Amino acid sequence: MIYHSVYQLIGHTPLLDLDIDVPNGSRILAKLEMKNPGGSVKDRLGLEMVEEGIRQGHIIPEKTTLIEPTAGNTGIGIALAAQKYHLPVVFVVPDKFSPEKQMIMKALGAKIVNTPANGGMKGASAKAKELADQTPDSYVPMQFTNPVNPLTYERTLGPEIIADLAGQPLTAFVAGAGTGGTFAGTARALRAAYPDVQAVAVEPEGSILNGGPEHQHRTEGIGVEMIPPFFKGLKINEVQTISDDDAFAQVKRAASDLGLLIGSSSGAALQASLNVAQHLPAKSTIVTIFPDGSDRYLGEGIYN
Repeated sequence: MIYHSVYQLIGHTPLLDLDIDVPNGSRILAKLEMKNPGGSVKDRLGLEMVEEGIRQGHIIPEKTTLIEPTAGNTGIGIALAAQKYHLPVVFVVPDKFSPEKQMIMKALGAKIVNTPANGGMKGASAKAKELADQTPDSYVPMQFTNPVNPLTYERTLGPEIIADLAGQPLTAFVAGAGTGGTFAGTARALRAAYPDVQAVAVEPEGSILNGGPEHQHRTEGIGVEMIPPFFKGLKINEVQTISDDDAFAQVKRAASDLGLLIGSSSGAALQASLNVAQHLPAKSTIVTIFPDGSDRYLGEGIYN
């Protein structure tokens, strides 16, 4: 099939049945979101936020400057969408995050403003709002509160998984929580087709969903400093808190045993899925999300 735009390549990623031993004879199916053109699940969100901003009149093509706090993947997705509408872009990134992702954002035409690592995404969000106040004709999509975030996944990722399963049973959905949009939107879509599905959120140690103390962690792309607003009214059956060591061990295992080059949030999701399988009925089916690949973390020694 011949495609005529990179935007036609967003979505419809493979759902892979992982060839690993899973407790209780269950199986884990992983949605390989690194197969999106920008390399992550956030390509879906970047395009939807930009196009919804245009529909609502917040964004004027070829004029409005987009400003967004991001750890990188959402920025890459927004930068791709911005190219479609010839929009200047500024991203505010805490300086602890992957230099590869920052390089990719720059390659797509974005300007990067770094903030101190100890300020986290709260500090980056405050800086983005400050820059917007100083920049005429600017708009901050703000992935952390924008309702387009969960709606994107409720309309795309969830229905894709349902179509992939083609009527097969689904016991649990396990996915990382960062902004919470991917998890919340996908879980809602899956529950519409599978009312009894278990929804399990994944966080790294240093995130607060399970009540632990907030601190920095090596696992990128997931982890929260506050409860995501998208979780309001959402039934979450369980939160799995995964150590950096366990997440990175699964990253190495995926490469050496499965030929899968996954990022650390995917490693955490895999470990969490294995944990969940221990207390599910025999021969359960678990679907998880692998949000991105290892290529954008090589400089941080993801395989060390």
